[in-house]
Amino acid sequence: MKQFFYIFLYLNIYTFCTGVISAQELSLELEAEIPFSQSLKDSLELPSTYPNLNSIRTEADSIQNKLQRFGYLEAVLQDIFRKNDSVFTASYNLGERSRHLKIYYNPELFSKKELSRITNLLEDDYFILNFPEVEKSLRLLNEIKTGEGKAFARIKLDNFNRLKDGIITAELLLEEGGKRTIDSIAVKGYPKFPVSFLKHYAGIRTGRSFDKAKLNRQNEVLNGLGFVSTRKAPEVLFEKEKTTVYFYLEKRNNNLFDGILGFATDEETNRLQFNGYLNLELNNNLNFGEQLLVNYKADGNEQQNFRARVRLPYLFRSPVGAELELKIFKRDSTFVTTDQIAKLSYQIAPPSSMYVGYKVTESSNLLDEVLAGSNVLDYDAQYFIAGIQFIKTQDDPLFPTKLNIVLDSEFGSRKFSESTEDQTRLSLLASNLFELNYNNLIFVQNNTSVLLSDRFLTNELFRFGGINSMRGFNENSIDASLYSVLNTEYRYRFNQGFYLHSIIDIGYFENDINQLEEDLYSFGIGLGLSTKAGLLKFSFANGISQNQDFNFSNTKIHLSLTSRF
Repeated sequence: MKQFFYIFLYLNIYTFCTGVISAQELSLELEAEIPFSQSLKDSLELPSTYPNLNSIRTEADSIQNKLQRFGYLEAVLQDIFRKNDSVFTASYNLGERSRHLKIYYNPELFSKKELSRITNLLEDDYFILNFPEVEKSLRLLNEIKTGEGKAFARIKLDNFNRLKDGIITAELLLEEGGKRTIDSIAVKGYPKFPVSFLKHYAGIRTGRSFDKAKLNRQNEVLNGLGFVSTRKAPEVLFEKEKTTVYFYLEKRNNNLFDGILGFATDEETNRLQFNGYLNLELNNNLNFGEQLLVNYKADGNEQQNFRARVRLPYLFRSPVGAELELKIFKRDSTFVTTDQIAKLSYQIAPPSSMYVGYKVTESSNLLDEVLAGSNVLDYDAQYFIAGIQFIKTQDDPLFPTKLNIVLDSEFGSRKFSESTEDQTRLSLLASNLFELNYNNLIFVQNNTSVLLSDRFLTNELFRFGGINSMRGFNENSIDASLYSVLNTEYRYRFNQGFYLHSIIDIGYFENDINQLEEDLYSFGIGLGLSTKAGLLKFSFANGISQNQDFNFSNTKIHLSLTSRF
C-alpha cells in the first residue's frame, strides 16, 4: 500500500513541476563572433517570449535560414544553451556577409522589360539585387514567366562564386516547360450563368495565355456583378493537349426594392393623388443578365417623376447590348415633359463601355392660358446620343462601386413656335472611393451638366437638388442651364454592416432665363446600416445658398431602405 502511495505522490510532484516549467515564459538571445546589430535583430522579427524549449529550437533553426537570406550565406547554428531559468542563448557562426547578388542572364530568355520590374540596377547581361530582396524578386520574376502562358516555368540560380569585394555572382536559368493556353472554360454551381459575362465583362476567353494570377483577379471581378458570387478561386485541369479552367459560382439574389407610397384626395379636384417614392430594380431573373428598373417619386403637390428602363446586355453573346428608357416629369399644373430613349452599347474592355442612341423629347404647357413673359412653352426635340462609361466595382455590401465615370453628350435640335434651334447637352458624372484603410474612407463625386442653346425654356432646363445631387435642398427644386455639384463624404466604417459619414456638398449653377448665378453649400451627417430588411441610409443635411443665411428649419432629412430579394 505504501508503494502505491509513494508512486502517486511522485507523479503529482512531477506533474506539478512540469506544469510550472511549461507555464513559464522563455526568451531567446542571439550571439555570434560579431555582435548582432539592432537593425538585423529587428529584421529577424523575433517573438519576445516562447512557450517551451521546442519552440525555441524551431525558432533557432528558422533564424539560420533568415540569416542566409540576409546575405550571411555561411551562417551556421553552433549551439543552444540555457543562460538562466528563463533565458536561452543561440550561438551562431555568421561568416562573411555578402550584401549584393550579381546575376548573369540570357537576353534571349529574359527581356530588359521583364527584369526592370524587379531591379533598377540592370545591364545588358547582368543585374544586381540586394540580398534581402532576392527571394521576393525571383518569385515575382517567376510569376511573370508563368503569366506568359508557361504554367510550368521555373527559374533557379546556379554557378555561385564569391568575389573579393563581397559580391556573390550567379547565373539565372530558366526551365520553360510547355506553353499553355486556355482551351476550355467550365462553370460549376450555376449552370445557367450567362457565359457572355465571362468573356465580355471579366475578359476571360479561350485561346488566351494561361495566367493564374490574372484568373484570380478576373474571378474577383465577377463578384462585382451583384447577381453572382464566387465560392472559391478558379481551378485548372492540365491535360496533355488541353487546359480547362473551372469557375465555382453561385447565384445571388440581386433584386432591389426601396420605397414608401402614400395616397390622398385633392381637396379641390377630388382626384386621387400619390406621394412618396418607389424604386424597383429586377436583375437577372431570366438568367440573361437583364435589368428592369422602375422609379417613381411624388410629393403630392409640386411634382411627379417617373422612370422605367430595360437593359439587355450582350445580345447574341456579342459585346453589343440594348437599352430602352422612358422618363416622365410633371411639375404641378405647369408642364409635363416626356423623354423616350433608345441606346446600343458596346463593351470596349471589361471596365469600359461606349454607347450611342437616339432621344425624343416632348413637353407640354399645362396652363389654361399662356401667361405673358412665360418661358414655359410646348416644344419637341430630337437628339443623337453618344457617351462612354468606366466603372470599377468591388465585393463590398456597403460600398459596391469603387470608381465610376460617365461622360454623356446629346446633339440635336429643339422646335417650338415655328422655330427650330440647334442644341447640345453635355454631362459628366465622376466618383471615386478612396480607402485609406479598412475603417477610414473618403468619397468624392462631381456631377456637371451644361445646356448650349440660343434661347432657353424653363421646361427644358436641368433640374437638380435632393438626396442624389445637392443634399439639403428639395428634390429637383433648382432649374439650371449649367450646374456643377461636388459631393464629399468622410466615412468611418465600424464593421461590415455599419458606418457613419459627414456631408459637405458644394454647388454652383446658372439660370440664363433669370440671369442668375449662385453658389450653394450643404453640410450634415449620415449613417448606413445593414439590417435584415436591407441597407438603411439616414442623413441630415442643411442647404445654404449664396444669398441665404443658415437656418436650422431648412434642414432636410433623407431616408432610404434598399432591400434585396
